[in-house]
This record gives sequence, C-alpha cells and structure tokens, in this order.
Amino acid sequence: MLDTTGGRIRALLRDHPVLDGHNDLPWEARERAAYDWSRLDLAAGGLPTHTDLPRLRAGGVGAQFWSVFVPADLAGESAVTATLEQVDAVHQMVAAFPGDLALATTRAEVEAALAAGRVASLMGAEGGHSIDSSLGTLRMLFALGVRYLTLTHNDNVPWADSATAEPVLGGLSPFGREVVREMNRLGMLVDLSHVSADTMRDALDVAEAPVVFSHSSARAVCDHPRNVPDDVLERLPVGGGVCMVTFVPKFVSPAVREWDLETADAAAAEGISSADFTAYGAFTAARRRTHPAPRATVEDVVAHCEHVREVAGVEHIGLGGDYDGVDVQPEGLDDVSGYPRLLEALADRGWSDTDLAALTSGNALRLLGEAEERAAALAATRGPSVARIEDLDGPRP
Repeated sequence: MLDTTGGRIRALLRDHPVLDGHNDLPWEARERAAYDWSRLDLAAGGLPTHTDLPRLRAGGVGAQFWSVFVPADLAGESAVTATLEQVDAVHQMVAAFPGDLALATTRAEVEAALAAGRVASLMGAEGGHSIDSSLGTLRMLFALGVRYLTLTHNDNVPWADSATAEPVLGGLSPFGREVVREMNRLGMLVDLSHVSADTMRDALDVAEAPVVFSHSSARAVCDHPRNVPDDVLERLPVGGGVCMVTFVPKFVSPAVREWDLETADAAAAEGISSADFTAYGAFTAARRRTHPAPRATVEDVVAHCEHVREVAGVEHIGLGGDYDGVDVQPEGLDDVSGYPRLLEALADRGWSDTDLAALTSGNALRLLGEAEERAAALAATRGPSVARIEDLDGPRP
C-alpha cells in the first residue's frame, strides 16, 4: 500500500508541484554567509539549512514564496534598508542558479517557470514594519517584485495589532485599512499570518481581493494566537482567500505549545521577552538542550489540514512550511524534501487527487490570478493613494 501511495504522490507532484507560502532561506543566507551564494551553494546540497535545490526537487516544490523578512526590532529606515537587502538577496539567488530558479511575480510567470522545470521564486515581505508606514515604500516593494506583505510580525506596527503583542488598536487603524486597500489596488496579497484575530477580521471587512495566510494553522486544533480561529476560516470562501497550513511545531502540536509556554515563562524570569526575535531564539535553543521539547509529527499537520478543509473548504487551503524560519520541524517533515510524506498521509486519510492538487498549488495559483484580476479592475477606478499615516491616524507618538 505504501509503495502504491508513494507512486501516486510522485505522479501527482509532477503535474501539481507544491507552491509553498513561506520559506526564510534569505535570512539564513544573511546570517550564515552574508548573502554570498558561492558560500551557500544551493545546488550542492547537504547544507545546514532546511532548504537546497536537491531537497526542493525531492520534495516536489515547484514554486516558493521566499520571505524577505527582517526582525521587528529593526524599525524605521533600518527596517526598510534591511528589507531591500533581502529583496536583493533573492534576485541574486535567482541569478546565481538560473538553470534551477526563475523570478516570478504573476500567475503566468509561475506557470512558465513550472513548464520550464525551474522553481518559480516569488517574494513576500514579513511584517508591516518593512514599509515604515509609507504607501510609497509599499509601492516600491511591489515594483521590485514583492507579492505579499504580512501586515505585522511578532510586534504591533503603528497601524495594525499583532497576534503576539498586547493589542493597542483592536485591529486595524484607518491607515491600516488604507494599506489593505492600496495592496488590493496593486495586486499585492494581504497576508494575515502573524496578525491578531481582530486585525484578521478588520482586514476581511475592508478587503476587495482574496487574502492569504502564508503560514498559519488552525486555532481549534492547537490554541496558539498565531493560528486562525474558526470564525475567520469560515469567512475565507466569501472572498476566495487561502490558509496555507504551516508546520511550525508550537503552532501544530498542543504538547509542543505547552513546552513553549513553559519556555516563555522561563525566559521572562530572566528578563527575555518571547517577542525578542534574537534573544528568545537563542534562549529557546539553549533550553532545548537541557529540557528537550516533544516532537511534532506529520499527523499533527494532517489534523490541521483536515480541519481547515472541513471549516473553510478544500478550495481555501494551501501549504506554508516556514522552513528555515524555525530550528526544528515536525518529525518526518524535517526539511523541504518532506512534502510527499504529508501528501501520502493525507491520501491515506481519503484525500482525492483533486483535493491534493488544490492543496499543493491549485488554490495558490487561483489566488494569484484573482488578485491580479481584482487589481486591474481597481486600478481602473482609482489611482495610487497619497494618504499618510498622520493624515488618517493623527500625529505619530
């Protein structure tokens, strides 16, 4: 049975490769090799990262949103500069491996890359701090190829509340709503991973195009604020949005979530906030050596896929592994070669080839196309927004 299922999945991935919503390799390249792709040779394989070209091929990944993430402790112009460096790193990565990667900014470009046997490389900016409350900066990121913006990362931004910080606005500010409207006009996907549930609801209220969760799972299965509550999942079919289920252990496994809460308490006792990207990451890695965390499994991720399909529908689910964004991934999904194991487990649970094709890339491709169509219609009715945050929200504190 296993060999039969494995053959079925290999055949399916040839026709419907994975379009994954979130991979943090660019930041890893910054940390490990100062963006020198000759030192981080993706073609060679065997890298200390979760991601390289041989493993992408083994995993059936045909398209990838590379995160041009910068930590939220970078602010203002520093965040914008670092984000531009991340964008440049993706452009340089594609140039360094032209036989394997192709930059893509539209559905048609993704499909052309797939037809040519190259991994379509899209970009998503992870956190509204990357635009420094400037719609002009937002437009320039779009011009450079960025096709989604996650409205927040782990901290609030002046115009939107994060899932993992104390709420200040109760969702989106008036300027935050204008950011969503301008993203829709551009054709940049509004990414609601990392935002508070109230920000999710506000964004859905104002959105004129489908939204995406680039790497979030189901809160009903694992009660973590980074996951999506059922009332939000239920709204996705109305606008055509997609929840790209992530593999992050503390988001998918209740046991790992409990360990993470204990770790956050231990860090707080030493004056380290769980929102401090660098310090908390180092603390967690050190604590894992003395207090080993339970391992999440493929079955944990299966549970989230099944729940999102049940609540939102099979037309509104995708995959966003968050590889190279966390130290440890679920057992069996340890790196980007693991997608077939998840698909085999879903097939064994009764998912049809049509269901699996929607999950791997069908829904994500439809999302890209619909965002482009809505942008064309909106751009015909209004020009670029000239609003400033001080005009809509008042003077900055």
